[in-house]
Amino acid sequence: MPRTLVLGGTRSGKSAHAEALLDAEAPALYVATARGVDPATDPEWADRVATHRQRRPATWRTVEDADLPAVLAGAPAEPVLVDDLATWVTGLLDDAGWARDAPSVAAARNDLVAAVAGHDGTLVLVSAEVGLGVVPSTSAGRRFRDELGALNQELAAVCDEVWLLVAGLPLRLR
Repeated sequence: MPRTLVLGGTRSGKSAHAEALLDAEAPALYVATARGVDPATDPEWADRVATHRQRRPATWRTVEDADLPAVLAGAPAEPVLVDDLATWVTGLLDDAGWARDAPSVAAARNDLVAAVAGHDGTLVLVSAEVGLGVVPSTSAGRRFRDELGALNQELAAVCDEVWLLVAGLPLRLR
């Protein structure tokens, strides 16, 4: 069973492509990494989350804001789709106070890569490709880019397939 990494920029179609890799008629586990959002304080983000929820097939089970390495290490029997790693990394950085070289961030990244490498079922991971843009002007922006870029590289090394979505077009890298 393949481990697949789907990369792309904002609104590139990466999530829809990743979802299409799984059978909508069969059971699957959808792991949503976005943390709870208050629609009153961030209605735009709440709308994005709602859109993702609405297009999931009824046959898919959803887990939100979970301990991602633990979910994968639990060896779910059904195919797993994780959307997305950028929001997961943001949560890690929030928890660490955005401190550079926080051991908790490195440990969580290592745990995730090990869980992906050890996962023997169908696994589809969605992540933002951050290496194609400008150098962020803020320390937090550079930290995010560096952490997610490192994670993407490490996951690409342990995945069987890697896709890049550009303007809705999938390009197979491996």
